[in-house]
Amino acid sequence: MYGLDVELIFRIAGIGIFISVLAIVLKQAGKEEQAQMLTLGGVVVVLLMLIQLISELFADIRTIFNLF
Repeated sequence: MYGLDVELIFRIAGIGIFISVLAIVLKQAGKEEQAQMLTLGGVVVVLLMLIQLISELFADIRTIFNLF
């Protein structure tokens, strides 16, 4: 159970570091709009990962309390 949590944290941190490095490179190249879109894309990817986990959480809560 805890292995998944740590793995998820590392995955989100890895995505954040990767996106931030690419955004810095793009800004240095003078492509600020592309850097902004890349950052927005990274946020969307992380949010999609979190939405999936929240969905699993609600499914577990329904199962625990026998809600249908």
